[in-house]
Amino acid sequence: MTDLWTSTTEQAWRTALDRYQAVVSAQGIARLSELDQWYRDELPGTLAGRPGPHVTASELVRLTEWKMARGVWRAPNLVLVRSNPPEMVVETSAAALALVPHPTTPISALVALKGVGPATASAVLSAAAPETYPFFDELVAAQVPGLGVVAWTPAYYRRYAEALRGRAAQLGAAWTPTMVERALWSNAGGKKGARS
Repeated sequence: MTDLWTSTTEQAWRTALDRYQAVVSAQGIARLSELDQWYRDELPGTLAGRPGPHVTASELVRLTEWKMARGVWRAPNLVLVRSNPPEMVVETSAAALALVPHPTTPISALVALKGVGPATASAVLSAAAPETYPFFDELVAAQVPGLGVVAWTPAYYRRYAEALRGRAAQLGAAWTPTMVERALWSNAGGKKGARS
């Protein structure tokens, strides 16, 4: 893994981002490529196409499966996510997405759902508003100087997101915090790379 964070050249970041799909595939995790493609390519358009953006219960489950396949699988959390009443998922996510672009209030609103912590909440927000909210990932946070040990809290997420928004702004108008997050995750080699 290179120290991508200290690189000021847009090309180094672009190279890492361009490797993202290959790194996803290299993880060797069943369904990760399929879930990742759905999360990156389909879900954002689905959310944007709704008059009142929200996620459905089935989308929240699928998004959670994506998050766990890309990171750490926590079966009890998935059981909790599945236990949320469908109407509560729609109402809670619609209320949270109406709070965009506040840096933390939408995260706090989404964590009211069972099994949803700041990372899962950030996945919802990143799909809906990638220009503001990066996905909260431990491998990414570890590459950002000054953040300290990862704490799965809205306050830590706020600092993490601010750092990634700042880097996206430095890289240029074509970059979003979500792109910065994916470049850093790719740079780490995903969780498979982090183990080696």
